[in-house]
Amino acid sequence: MHNHTHSHFGDLANQTTKRLMLSLALTAAFVLVEVIAGIVGNSLALLTDAAHNFTDVIALGLSWYALKIATKPANAGKTFGYHRVGILVALVNSTTLILIAVGIFYEAYHRFIATPEVNAPILIGVGIVAFIINLVTALLVHKGSESDLNLRSTFLHLMGDVMSTLGAVIAGVIIYFTKWNWLDPLVSVLIGGFILWNAWSILRQSIHILLESTPENIDMKEMVEKLHTVNGVRSVHDLHVWSINENLRMLSAHVVTDEVSLREGILIQNGINELLTHEYNIQHATLQLECEGCQYDGLFCSIVEHNHTHN
Repeated sequence: MHNHTHSHFGDLANQTTKRLMLSLALTAAFVLVEVIAGIVGNSLALLTDAAHNFTDVIALGLSWYALKIATKPANAGKTFGYHRVGILVALVNSTTLILIAVGIFYEAYHRFIATPEVNAPILIGVGIVAFIINLVTALLVHKGSESDLNLRSTFLHLMGDVMSTLGAVIAGVIIYFTKWNWLDPLVSVLIGGFILWNAWSILRQSIHILLESTPENIDMKEMVEKLHTVNGVRSVHDLHVWSINENLRMLSAHVVTDEVSLREGILIQNGINELLTHEYNIQHATLQLECEGCQYDGLFCSIVEHNHTHN
């Protein structure tokens, strides 16, 4: 069963990496075209989208690398495997998105002060082509992004481009008929706000996982109450719940029982594991059984770092 699961995961990762590479090729090929068009058309909206597209090339490359690395098995040096690589990539991607948004706001500010004339036909034409390409690449990456923070950060990169190019086209049409050139930097500001909002969500989740915080949808008080309902469990202490990545959760706990045989202890552990699997999707739990009367009273273990100074 384990080998079948690992093989299935490998097949899914292989399919996803192929889609990522196709998206990367399409995006990279269009970046150069859009930069030239933005310069010729004097459009900040197009140059903004080109800059975002360039970071998408980097984001797609990093996501592809993370997926390839994540399939490597655990070893003596990486006993949990390489699952956290995807979280690190999501952290990098979300950070670059925030930097991009800040850059967009800065450039838009200067263009509001001295608004240049925009070549609306170029803005519209290139924007339509960019919208189609960005939408195709986003759809290629979308599958699996709901449950993978790495893919979701890349998908948000690409959806930022979809919104950017859509906004550029709308601005181009209005500018063509009204000559309201200030719409170009205004659209860029709106795009920057959209990018910043989504980037913050990914950044917050990445940091949450890297700090080994309790998964947000787990109520620890409720979990303890349910653990107490397992036959043979008297109490629980030194309880820790954290995530390796968005889908892989871990738990460790000391479980207090009566003085029971080894066979009875295994039955208690099986009952706890079944509860954790079905109620909280925790597939890996480390449980230490203790007899009643010899346990520590604290529910959550306080880990104190000791610094020793040697003279």
